[in-house]
Amino acid sequence: MLISRICRPADAAGRPQVRLCRTRRPQQDEGSMSDAWKRMAAEKALEDVRPGMKLGIGTGSTAEHFIRALGARVRDGLDVVGVPTSERTETLARSEGIQMTTLDHLPSLDLTVDGADEIDPQMNLIKGGGGALLREKIVAAASQRMVVIADASKLVPVLGGFPLPIEVVPFGLGATWRAVEKVFADLGLSGALSLRGGDDHPFVTDSGHYILDAALTEIRAPAALAAALVAIPGVAEHGLFIGLASKAYVAGPDGVATVTRA
Repeated sequence: MLISRICRPADAAGRPQVRLCRTRRPQQDEGSMSDAWKRMAAEKALEDVRPGMKLGIGTGSTAEHFIRALGARVRDGLDVVGVPTSERTETLARSEGIQMTTLDHLPSLDLTVDGADEIDPQMNLIKGGGGALLREKIVAAASQRMVVIADASKLVPVLGGFPLPIEVVPFGLGATWRAVEKVFADLGLSGALSLRGGDDHPFVTDSGHYILDAALTEIRAPAALAAALVAIPGVAEHGLFIGLASKAYVAGPDGVATVTRA
C-alpha cells in the first residue's frame, strides 16, 4: 500500500515541515518495524546521490542500511567515493565495494548521509550514540550538505531526552568532568554525568578519547551549551550538531517524511 504525506508549512508551534513523499508500508511485525523504518529512510536518501559524488558516510545502525543500499548501487555501476566517519563504517563500506578515501585527499564533500539520536524542529541534532561524534562532525562540516536518516522516534520537540555524548581527552579527566558540570550549573541544567563503559572498562573512540554521557532531559538553548562545552580545554567535541543538517528523511508507520528546518 502506498502512503502519502502532504506538504505543509511549519505551524505556530514550530513543528517541522513535510513534503509529499510516497513509499510502501513495511509488512514486518512490530518488533522489527523500527529497523524496517531505518531501512526505508536509508533507501530514500539514495535519491540524493548522483554519479561522481564525494560522500561523507555516517556511523550507526541506520547509516549501515545506507551503506548496504549504496553498495548495491555501486555494484550496478554507480561511481562515487566515500569518506567514512569511523573504522567500523570504513570496514563495512569496503566490504560493499564502495571506494573509500580520507579528507586529506578530498577536503570538500558534496553530501554526507548520517543518522541521528534526536532531531528537533530547527534540525539541530544529538549524535554520538555510536561513539563516532568527533569524526562525524568533522565530515559533516566538510560537506556542502548533510542529510539525516532516521526512524520517527528520533523527532523530538526539544533535545535532551537522549543523553548528550561529550568526547573528552583521557588526560585530566577529573578536571574536565568538573568543568562540564560547572557549565551545566551556569546554564541552569541538571542531570547525571557518566563515563561510557564505566571506570573499569571505559569506551575508547577511534581517536583514542573517552565519552561522557549527560542525561539532561531538556536542552532549551543548544547553541549556548555547544559553545560553552567546546570552550573547555579537555573537551574534544560534543554531540550537539547545530546548523549542519539541511533535511532529514524520517520513516514511520505512515511512510517516509522529508523534514526541513522549521
